Amino acid sequence: MTLTNLSPQQWHAIPADEAARMLDSKLALGLTAAEAQQRHDRFGANQLVGKPGKSAWVRFLLQFNQPLLYILLAAGVVTAFLQEWIDSGVIFGVTIINAIIGFIQESRAESAIAALAKSVTTETTLIRDGRTQRVPADRLVPGDLVELAAGDKIPADLRLVAVSNLTVDESGLTGESVPIQKDTQPLETGVALAERTCMAYMGSLVSSGQGQGLVVAIANATETGRISQLMEQSTDVETPITRKLGKFSKKLLYIVLGLAVLNFLVALRQNESWVEVFTTTVAFAVAAIPEGLPAIVTITLAIGVSRLAKRNAIVRKLAAVETLGSTTVICSDKTGTLTENQMTVQAIFAGDRLYRVTGVGYNPDGEILAADLATTPALYECLTAGLLCNDSHLQPQSDGQYTIVGDPTEAALIVVAHKAGLNREDSAAQMPRLDVIPFESQFQYMATLHQTDPNEKSIYVKGSTEAILQRCDRMLDEHKESIEIDRVQIERQADEMAQQGLRVLAFATKSVTSLPQPLSHRDLDRGLVFLGLQGMLDPPRTAAIAAVRDCQAAGIKVKMITGDHVLTATAIARMMQLSSGQEIESYSGRDLSQMSDSEFANAAASGNVFARVAPEQKLRLVEALQAKGEIVAMTGDGVNDAPALKQADLGIAMGITGTEVAKEAAAMILTDDNFASIAAAVEEGRTVYQNLLRAIAFALPVNGGEGLTILAGVLMGTALPILPLQILWINMVSATALTIPLAFEPKSIAVMKLPPRNPNEPLLTARLLRRIVIISLFNVIAVFGSFEWAQQTIGNIALSRTMAVNTLISAEAFYLLSITQFVPSIFAKLRDRRRPIAYIPAIGIAAILVLQWLFVEWSVMNQLFQTVPLSFDRAAISVAVSLPVVIVVKLLDRFDPIE
Repeated sequence: MTLTNLSPQQWHAIPADEAARMLDSKLALGLTAAEAQQRHDRFGANQLVGKPGKSAWVRFLLQFNQPLLYILLAAGVVTAFLQEWIDSGVIFGVTIINAIIGFIQESRAESAIAALAKSVTTETTLIRDGRTQRVPADRLVPGDLVELAAGDKIPADLRLVAVSNLTVDESGLTGESVPIQKDTQPLETGVALAERTCMAYMGSLVSSGQGQGLVVAIANATETGRISQLMEQSTDVETPITRKLGKFSKKLLYIVLGLAVLNFLVALRQNESWVEVFTTTVAFAVAAIPEGLPAIVTITLAIGVSRLAKRNAIVRKLAAVETLGSTTVICSDKTGTLTENQMTVQAIFAGDRLYRVTGVGYNPDGEILAADLATTPALYECLTAGLLCNDSHLQPQSDGQYTIVGDPTEAALIVVAHKAGLNREDSAAQMPRLDVIPFESQFQYMATLHQTDPNEKSIYVKGSTEAILQRCDRMLDEHKESIEIDRVQIERQADEMAQQGLRVLAFATKSVTSLPQPLSHRDLDRGLVFLGLQGMLDPPRTAAIAAVRDCQAAGIKVKMITGDHVLTATAIARMMQLSSGQEIESYSGRDLSQMSDSEFANAAASGNVFARVAPEQKLRLVEALQAKGEIVAMTGDGVNDAPALKQADLGIAMGITGTEVAKEAAAMILTDDNFASIAAAVEEGRTVYQNLLRAIAFALPVNGGEGLTILAGVLMGTALPILPLQILWINMVSATALTIPLAFEPKSIAVMKLPPRNPNEPLLTARLLRRIVIISLFNVIAVFGSFEWAQQTIGNIALSRTMAVNTLISAEAFYLLSITQFVPSIFAKLRDRRRPIAYIPAIGIAAILVLQWLFVEWSVMNQLFQTVPLSFDRAAISVAVSLPVVIVVKLLDRFDPIE
């Protein structure tokens, strides 16, 4: 093989057959499996290798690049300058521990997100051993024969060897905004990259048509690989909520600094020792800083992403997790998303007769009732059209079942033809295909050209009833005689099928003796002979019906946007109860095109079903809904869906049937193409946001209570109730043992009964701020009260401070139990043994008990943190003083809930 001896820039100057010879490949058969394996071993995987990311040390140091930590670091430096070595050591120790925790958790988050991104594998269609196969794109090797279709992402650099109306969007590589029409003719050696019409380059997108190409370069040897050596994959974990938190942190920094100055000035008037004044100020600053909050937000989002993946939703853009909680409208495709995508032809209308078909699924078991192909030539022609005007095929499995390679609708046409005794291979051999016009949404049909005898060719066309009928002027009767077409009867029959929920396709043919050019749309403008209709059923998914109900209960409207006939779509929508018990309101693309802007906006808001819509109408529907303040999630799988997917607040691509163009435009990918997974993703998105609110509602009152306790002590002229080192201990323990469990909280029972969240609401709403203030004040009263009681009754400052710390830790533990699902899940378990217990908060509290016992009882900790052992009754007093926080939380939940 001489691939490595040829400059990459010269492939466009070589004829296709010569390129195949140089690559030691065959234009019809491709490589063998053995050859492909040898070349994969030699050249490696077809993957771009980017620059290495930031080193672990750099990522660790970046953990200190937080405004709130600057104060702690400065406090540690000044404390060391004052030779308070223990205080300084603990401040730096806790800061480093916090950085380590953040580094580990963020590394896990980035790894999880990167792994999920890699799990969205790109597959490509190729020919090996003469058979069409689907393989992962990273398994491509030089010499492979790749097949291209509209919506595909080109997986490697290709020398095109066959094309049919093929256009490719190369804007990402060349900057050319208009898709390039491709051909197979060799060019001059010096032709610019953007003008190489016989080449297709890695990363480009097929806009329309079909083609075949030989792989001439993979991975970093491609044009994209050479240009993108500076590229590196990013696993950015920043989202709108983390940016909001960053802005909040900066504001909090200024507030803390302002209050620290006030604290310093007041303490300075009351004390003569600069060391004591500074110690007091440091204590306040340390108390008020929620240093663990950024890490918990990152952890919560990462866990949410992992949970979504387990429920068949792969997040490509982390902000989608937040958008899920705000979604108010879901615009969903019908076929395969709301329905089973198990197409089965159930009725055929041909030769003025209606035939019923038995059997379901893709196994050719069943029959066409009252049909004899020998005496019903019109039925034979209709079935033959569906068999030949077809790019899919059935693949038998070892268990006797069949899988499909290609489109489920086309597979159903093959199955029903098999039920009548027709064979795809025999028909294709008798009438070989010469040319094809692939299906495109703007034309609503597909056409193929076949050689029927030496002097005659036949065109077979399949598509929507409207698109086919307007091009027909004759039809076949029962005896295969060409008669004048009866449009009224055909349209009535199509409507009757559609009203039964059947998807209807029409078929036509045209005989030609010669074509002066390749098959084009102009050849189909008129003169077609109508052959018949085939109606196929795709029943609604049972899980999707339940998911639609859940979405409606959550205040989310579900709208169906489909290419099917409006009557078919309406029948399916009625089965799925899209209108919440009211009459289905349906619009066709033709209806929408005749509306004014205001009428269109009203239709977008009130409609349940939009059928036969054009790509620009999908985009316009999304824009109209957004203009009315809706947060729109849009599903899609085709090239024509990409603009609407990009425009939507949440673009959702289909992982099984979706084209690479759709996946590139989407923020989330469904691995099972099931609407139920969208509802599950919304549920997880809402849970993630609730957990974030819980984490914020937990962390800030702890720091608020600490800070206000120090400030109260300064203003009242008493000794510090809690020392800076003790505050650092509290923050470190609560950040690890108590706050992190909140990220693992399961969904609440009522999460899908709440209305969608307003995406414009601030991170700290008025209700959340009130809660933070009230819980902070309770903590101040409990901590300061226990400290003062111990001082008045016992008079031991170390013991008083130990009781104050115990009281705050106890209040945190009770507060955690009050806002988590742990206690409710226990009662739910008693009612229903199948319900799991949310035990993670209990693990955190158990860890707190052990750590706090060491803090109080272990002599090393006593010396380090200036604490003393507590008797049972004094420890019980600390717990009793903190217990009323449960009552406070329950009152807040009842009269001023944050969710």
